[in-house]
Amino acid sequence: MPSALQKELRQTRPFTSLEQEASLSVERTAAVLRHAIAEALRAFGITPAQYNVLRILRGAGEGGLCRHEVADRLVTQVPDVTRLLDRMEEGGLVVRERSAEDRRLVSTRVTSQGLALLDRIDEPMARLHERQLAHLTPEQLRTLIDLLALARQRE
Repeated sequence: MPSALQKELRQTRPFTSLEQEASLSVERTAAVLRHAIAEALRAFGITPAQYNVLRILRGAGEGGLCRHEVADRLVTQVPDVTRLLDRMEEGGLVVRERSAEDRRLVSTRVTSQGLALLDRIDEPMARLHERQLAHLTPEQLRTLIDLLALARQRE
């Protein structure tokens, strides 16, 4: 009997292994969730990567973070964090400053404009996440979170 993923993808042949099916299922689920997030953020004029950076910098506080620290904390890796930060700085969402003590260090902080944008986005995004996963019980959500964390440990 075909699995739920086989039916969703209209795949007639079985997967080569449970590992393959699990991996593809994670990818498919991420793509579905990510698409809805991108659509919601489009209304605010930013991308999911920009939203992620704004949240990271808000959490970092007044001191901000250097480019490498931002890159390390991104949920989805982007090929050129410098260019991403350039665009965000041009849009007034972040500001970068060189360290007076060590000119090699450049700290990036979220601006008041970036914080105001996050304030407008927070509630709609919380509602979106609820709509996306409200059909799961809290216990199922905890199990999902734990299993995904366990899967990431083998990389």
